[in-house]
This record gives sequence, C-alpha cells and structure tokens, in this order.
Amino acid sequence: MNVEQLTSDAETADTPFRLENSYTLEIDVDGSLLAKAGAMIAYDGDLDFTGKASAEGGITGFLKEAASGEGTPIMTVEGQGSLYLADRGKKVQVLDLEADDAITVNGEDVLAFEESLSYRIDRIDSLAGAFAGGLTNVYLEGPGAVALTTHGDPVVLEPPVSTDPSATVAWSGVSPDVEVNRSLSDMVGQESGERYQMRFEGDSGVVVVQPYEEHGGA
Repeated sequence: MNVEQLTSDAETADTPFRLENSYTLEIDVDGSLLAKAGAMIAYDGDLDFTGKASAEGGITGFLKEAASGEGTPIMTVEGQGSLYLADRGKKVQVLDLEADDAITVNGEDVLAFEESLSYRIDRIDSLAGAFAGGLTNVYLEGPGAVALTTHGDPVVLEPPVSTDPSATVAWSGVSPDVEVNRSLSDMVGQESGERYQMRFEGDSGVVVVQPYEEHGGA
C-alpha cells in the first residue's frame, strides 16, 4: 500500500475510482460496489441503489448504530454507469490496496470501496466516554480501491504517536490503545476532547490524521 497516495494529487493504479476534483469521486460502475449512503450527488447509466441490510462483517449492526447517530449506513450500487459521490465538502482520497494490504478507517470517513475488498466492522468500546457507544471503524483488506474523506489535507504519521480519536482517520500495520488523561476531565465543568488519546506503539505501520475533529466530546 502506497500511503503517499494520501498526501499527493497523483493518480492511483488502474482503478474505476477517479477524482473529478478534490471533493468529488467519479466511479465507473460495472457490477457492484459499496458506498456511503446519501453520498450520491449524480449518476448516469443504469444504476440501482439499495441499503445493505445484511452481510458478513456486521453491516446489519452498523446500520442499527447509524439509526441512533453512530456509525455510517452503507448502500450497494449495482449496474453500469458513472457515479459521482461527495460528502459534506470533504476532500476525497483514493487508496489502492494490494492483496496483502489492510487498513482500518473511521466509519465516518469511508466514502466507497470496491466489492473485491473484504471487510468487517469493529468498535473501540473503551472510547465510549468520548463517543456514544464507542468508535466504529471499518477494517478493509485488499485487493481493491477504497475512497476516504478528510476535512482538509491529511497527515500520515509513523508510530510511536498519540492522536486525538476525533481527528484520527485511519491506520494500517498497527493497533491503538486508548489512554485517558484525567487531568483534562474537569476543564470548565465539561469533558475535553483531548481527554482520550489513541496511542500507537511499534516501529512499523502508519496513522492518518486530519486537521479537524470529526466528533465532539461527550
């Protein structure tokens, strides 16, 4: 996996995912793919959009969480045509995963991914104090392309590093531990977003952060 794709405007390998501009993803659909529900802004051709009601990896639970304000609902797009996706003016990043590549992405930041990718839904329950129910993530394993969204230009960091969960977009080759800074628990009578940190240890892997806090603290 070439993480340099996340910090440059270079086109990725041969993939149906293309950037129409910094904020819009164009996909040549010939078959089926998975995308964030509500992200379609235009399409042409013969395409069908359906909610992903059940699948391996817990998408059913993912949808239930989304109904209560957590996670991200997923839709299946099937047919042939051109599809245009965007999400709240966020920048789109396309990453091509090889057969032995894997990445975990914050559920809020997944825009679309090819059906060739295997996936599962994970949750970091120890972050329940910062996010109602914990932090929901999507683990994706190649081969195939995935499109992420970020507020502004992302930064790719190497462990060891600690990050704000609200600004953490994705990680690969490393798993986080959750640390609690209790000295920030009583600031002005409310929780601080910096009370919780994700700590990534080791001498390999990458962590992707954005210059924006996706969620407010509890």
